[in-house]
Amino acid sequence: YPMDFLKPTADCPDSVPSSTETGGTNCLAPGGLSDSQVLQEPGDRSHWCVVAYWEEKTRVGRLYSVQEPSLDIFYDLPQGNGFCLGQLNSDNKSQLVQKVRSKIGYGIQLTKEVDGVWVYNRSSYPIFIKSATLDNPDSRTLLVHKVFPGFSIKAFDYEKAYTLQRPNDHEFTQQPWTGFTVQISFVKGWGQCYTRQFISSCPCWLEVIFNNR
Repeated sequence: YPMDFLKPTADCPDSVPSSTETGGTNCLAPGGLSDSQVLQEPGDRSHWCVVAYWEEKTRVGRLYSVQEPSLDIFYDLPQGNGFCLGQLNSDNKSQLVQKVRSKIGYGIQLTKEVDGVWVYNRSSYPIFIKSATLDNPDSRTLLVHKVFPGFSIKAFDYEKAYTLQRPNDHEFTQQPWTGFTVQISFVKGWGQCYTRQFISSCPCWLEVIFNNR
């Protein structure tokens, strides 16, 4: 993936604790806003993004509203403070989903910074990201970027997002606020280079919808 979007490791947040016995123990229940409020009030300045967790084609839990400048999204306590995916009720019995769930671990950190929103891969496995601001706006489809453990990528650029036209991409044309949505999958990738063509075929993934302001 382009080096322009990477940060040197010295700028990364604190390193991942070597033991699951360290770190915070707080877990916030998702949803400061109801789904209807989030969809009806995209200009509400009380949050800068909302996060949805999906397992294949099913959304698990409610939308998680983010007010703090940084958010950890992880699977089990005590692997961080923030959005604990393991606390959500999931009825998915798929062995693949359960296998990928067990690999999320410390997950990712979303951080809103001056130059945009950065995603730090805190897990032990790759994550995959699709964002309209990571690619050439004239491209017909958006590339899926692979981010290895310990690396970060600028997943979203507000300034660039405002200049983008609606991308000719099947998945993004199905989303509200096109261009202000980033999709992130854990462990398994999707797109032209993978057997899974759409992120809805991935076992565990996130949809991050940024406040359009």
